[in-house]
Amino acid sequence: MAAKDIPGKVGEAELKGLVKRILEDEQLRGNLASAYGAARSAYGRVTNGKSGTWELLEDRQLQRELTRIAESLRDASGALREPAKRPRRRRRRGRGLLFLAVLGVLAITLSEGLRTKVLDLLFGAEEEFDYSSTTAPAEPASVGAPAA
Repeated sequence: MAAKDIPGKVGEAELKGLVKRILEDEQLRGNLASAYGAARSAYGRVTNGKSGTWELLEDRQLQRELTRIAESLRDASGALREPAKRPRRRRRRGRGLLFLAVLGVLAITLSEGLRTKVLDLLFGAEEEFDYSSTTAPAEPASVGAPAA
């Protein structure tokens, strides 16, 4: 009878798949390491010479460590049950933004009306004014008169 035929037994191929997932999935490894560390700490607190029953009922630190063990193992088992996550495709936002920027620069360069609107928005509208002199122009000297 093969191992895969026995209920609850893991076949060799499944075991290789699990080991591969553990090696590749950093979050899964973190959950397992957290559970292991909390379990070691909890074991040390229980075996410190006091009664184990007292430790479970009274020691708040031990209760927090046991909770952390349960959460880490729950997360790890959930990650093992899920299919392996495929790497997400990276979106090319940068390429699109660069394309829009180039189009904008071309539009501003080629269109005088757009260019004046952009300059007016950036620096304010130009003030057009007519220059009017407050002084009277000097009269030209007559040709036959001597200069004084």
